Amino acid sequence: MRIAQVAPLWESVPPKLYGGTERIVSYVTEELVAQGHDVTLFASGDSETAARLEGVCPQALRLNSGIFNRDAPMTMLQERALGAASNFDIIHSHLDFLGFPLGRRNPVPVVTTLHGRLDLPELEPVFREYDEMPLVSISDAQRRPLPSANWQATIHHGLPRNLYSLHTQADGYLAFLGRISPEKRPDHAIEIAKRTGLPLRIAAKVDPADLQYYRTEIEPLLNHPLIEFIGEISDEEKNEFVGNAMALVCPYDWPEPFGLVLIEALACGTPVLAYRRGSIPEVIDHGLTGFVCETLPEMAEAVGRVSLIDRRRCRAAFEQRFTADRMARDYVALYERIIEERAALTAPKLHAVGSGSLFDGTANGTSNGHHKERSLHVVGGRHV
Repeated sequence: MRIAQVAPLWESVPPKLYGGTERIVSYVTEELVAQGHDVTLFASGDSETAARLEGVCPQALRLNSGIFNRDAPMTMLQERALGAASNFDIIHSHLDFLGFPLGRRNPVPVVTTLHGRLDLPELEPVFREYDEMPLVSISDAQRRPLPSANWQATIHHGLPRNLYSLHTQADGYLAFLGRISPEKRPDHAIEIAKRTGLPLRIAAKVDPADLQYYRTEIEPLLNHPLIEFIGEISDEEKNEFVGNAMALVCPYDWPEPFGLVLIEALACGTPVLAYRRGSIPEVIDHGLTGFVCETLPEMAEAVGRVSLIDRRRCRAAFEQRFTADRMARDYVALYERIIEERAALTAPKLHAVGSGSLFDGTANGTSNGHHKERSLHVVGGRHV
């Protein structure tokens, strides 16, 4: 199968440091290549891949201090990947709704995986306008704010099997991994450490948008003997950082679409402590691979029961449910179905007897240039 993967340009594929979406694009792309598919990756030029790389800009935008207008490369990305007919069988966009205007007009099927939160009121008109665009959710919880969108599948994220290793023994510290922001509640992680008397190591980046929050709300809390702030870390560093922790603390206070760090912890054999938000109950089995909590006191109490979690069971859950090869197979099955349905819906058909003309292949038999084709609004909510 000839497949295009279209990545955002904010981070390289894979990212050098933080970057969940670009990391998943990399895992999908490399697995598709390994499974024998002809894959082209549209991404920043400093990306690394076994696929054919179409580098739209020389360097990922976040770490490129020499570029001032980041909309220009993003415009070129959409034009090159989505703006013209191509030799692909399917185009897989990871640009969220930014790819919809050109994707709707491309004769090649375009499927979009949504990686972010969808509970924002301004999004509803966009998805109503582009209600023919086939979508993939990364959890069932993610799609709840937009139940009438053209959902084709929920496909959970996956990681390469050998990216992280099982750590059967843990050191006596808690870990917080990811991003410093109000919705991630690092302040709750710090409070849990103080209540339990356990060290907390924080490996996280601070985005410019969250710098004020970090300086005013979090930085003052770091001046405590139990708290260690490390900053951003790489995949190689994660294996030891997460794997040696007694638990990963995820006190997120927002509708988490998936939470890649959750399965990174499971891959290391590390139990997860998290609030019941968004996708958390889909990923963590309460009492088996971690504890899904309602309140901060409940999470602090659960720390004392972490030793009851079998770390080998955590790793087994990862291998059964959250590997990159499983994720890629799910996407291939979805690609094949979308291609078949598009072919069936656009195949030429005869008009009723006596019409004297052939159907021209456009939806509803019209050639109106402003018609909005609804070729895939047929399978809402099906799981692969």
